[in-house]
Amino acid sequence: MTTAATTKEALAQARTRMEKAVDDYRKELSGLRTGRANVSLLDHIRVDYHGTPMPINQLGTLGVPDPLSILISPWDPAAVALIDKAIRTSDLGLNPSSDGKVLRVPIPALTEERRKDLVKHMHKVLENHRTAVRNIRRDTKEAVEKLEKEKKISEDERKRSLDELEKISHQESKKLDDLSAAKEKEILELK
Repeated sequence: MTTAATTKEALAQARTRMEKAVDDYRKELSGLRTGRANVSLLDHIRVDYHGTPMPINQLGTLGVPDPLSILISPWDPAAVALIDKAIRTSDLGLNPSSDGKVLRVPIPALTEERRKDLVKHMHKVLENHRTAVRNIRRDTKEAVEKLEKEKKISEDERKRSLDELEKISHQESKKLDDLSAAKEKEILELK
């Protein structure tokens, strides 16, 4: 439940929380494989480096030399084997190859079935984020109505605030839908 002293404060909190939900969805989408190389695919992988789990991007330079591979150049040559193992044991199904100094991670083409599974998963994640936006809207609406009940705002101000809240939630929901549509197109596009 949102607690706010004014409707302006309640709406600002709602906008911030909804924008966080959209950003979170954007991050989720960046981790989805599309058949095209993207260094953000490796963001969630942690490498056990000297007993400390570290993200790959903190152990070397990552690059995309062509659309079908990722190149990893570790700063410490001893980390090559550790990064290789971490990528192989991840849930991405990638098989890096090493020459002792750098790792090349080929991105295999996605099958039609895998593409459809990815789209299905993406829609589940989208629905979770839409629900989050709706829950934020509900909490804010309750907070505004509570302010009216406590005689801190007028009925007109409550109506204006709820109209503004609807606009905000529609904007953020549209952002979610737009992100989803673009990613779905990218996933289903055959190269």
